[in-house]
Amino acid sequence: MSEASILLLSAIAAVFLLAGFVKGVIGLGLPTVAMGLLGAIMAPAQAAALLIIPSFVTNIWQLVAGPRMWPLLRRLWLMMLGVCAGTWAGAGWLTGEGAGRATVGLGIALVVYALVSLAAVRLHVPAHAEPWLSPVVGAATGLVTAATGVFVIPAVPYLQALDLDKEELVQALGLSFTVSTVALAAGLARDGAFAASLAGTSLLALVPALAGMLAGQYLRLRVQPETFRRWFLLGLLALGAYLTLRPWL
Repeated sequence: MSEASILLLSAIAAVFLLAGFVKGVIGLGLPTVAMGLLGAIMAPAQAAALLIIPSFVTNIWQLVAGPRMWPLLRRLWLMMLGVCAGTWAGAGWLTGEGAGRATVGLGIALVVYALVSLAAVRLHVPAHAEPWLSPVVGAATGLVTAATGVFVIPAVPYLQALDLDKEELVQALGLSFTVSTVALAAGLARDGAFAASLAGTSLLALVPALAGMLAGQYLRLRVQPETFRRWFLLGLLALGAYLTLRPWL
């Protein structure tokens, strides 16, 4: 194995260790951190392919850890259907001629997510609006996922606006992220971007991701999550700004 390959694998391991750590502390952020950092050293489609297995396993863990999976699935199935449709419709954006613009799109998505979260905007979705708004939000999330590999916008603000309790929100995020991961994997496989070699590296990346997640959960008991979350979002804002402006720097 060449020195360059060793350096690349070490960088990938470090990224997933950090991304898993962030998810362990605040309950989300693994795909966002991983795509943001990997997007600075490789093509977005490659970064998204490496994300698949660590994201799927950690989000399944988050989804099944609570008791409300089936009620949430009945409530949010239209949103999940929209996620699948939007991701499938736009899957070629990461692998086609617009792949370079996908990095800029990723940067913009990170900036928007960080600013919305830092502003602590409190939204509320009335129950009567959910049947038509859920599939719209799902489709929009799918399109953003297809273009950037990040599936937090607008899914996370929308789920936070449903007035779910803490445990329901954690499970709902796990459900949304799991479906988004599977839909993204299917789109990448359709376009030939999820090759066996990348799948193997993605499987290896699961180890540092789980190690980081366990370390983050340990730290969560000793550090105020909101303090860590604020610094995380500021870092994400800086990273997103860099990815957005990189073509002109």
